[in-house]
Amino acid sequence: MNAEDDFLDDAFDDEQAIEYIRNYLPQELKEKFSDDELYYFVDLIADYYVENHILDTPPDADGSIEIDLGKIVEYIISEAHNDKVGDYDADDILFVVQGEFEYTESLEEEEE
Repeated sequence: MNAEDDFLDDAFDDEQAIEYIRNYLPQELKEKFSDDELYYFVDLIADYYVENHILDTPPDADGSIEIDLGKIVEYIISEAHNDKVGDYDADDILFVVQGEFEYTESLEEEEE
């Protein structure tokens, strides 16, 4: 099983991720996105990781993998527009991406 499979099959739970992201969002954004939109964004984030081989990238000496959140935001905005899901503000999507990133980090901390 490769890193992509591990990421997609392990402790990552979409429902918990959506709840975590919703709690992470600033008050003014909590009701802006539906659960369906948040699920869509989480799927796009996973697609970005897979398409860009992020999960296959070996960690640096500190055990970290550099992830450009801005590129993920651009990817989500572009895909959402192309899929005719909607046009979104980059600052708003950045909060979603940061929330997903924090959720994933919290899973890694639980494993330690």
